[in-house]
Amino acid sequence: MTRVLVAAVLLWTWGALPAQPAGGRVARAMFTTEVVDREPVNRVLALANDVRRIYFFTELRGMQGQTVYHRWEYNGEVVATVKFEVKGPRWRVYSARDLDPLALGRWTVVVTDEKGWPLKAAIFEYVDPARQQGRHEVILPPEAAG
Repeated sequence: MTRVLVAAVLLWTWGALPAQPAGGRVARAMFTTEVVDREPVNRVLALANDVRRIYFFTELRGMQGQTVYHRWEYNGEVVATVKFEVKGPRWRVYSARDLDPLALGRWTVVVTDEKGWPLKAAIFEYVDPARQQGRHEVILPPEAAG
């Protein structure tokens, strides 16, 4: 009787846990100021608010047949979700956001699978250099900063 009860509790507990993500991986994920020929031109860590458009680039490997999302967040609040169907073993996608120059602060994109499981996240700071002493735009080559 005790073994049956323990087994029932374990099955119930496992059913309550979120499913693990499906196979594959996010090979690259970064903010950039432009995407050319399906490749990011740079990597943005901090951006001056005179730039009004930002892109989020993601390279997916081994995830064909799956659905992924870019969940855009501003200061911790979800502001947009963009859906992608992955159609090949190496799939590059991007989404873009027009930025209000007053929307200063932390911007995040979380790459999730169809069940909402987070696969990767990246952050950049949107700053007003005139108001933020010592904080400047930081843009690196796309291969820099991992």
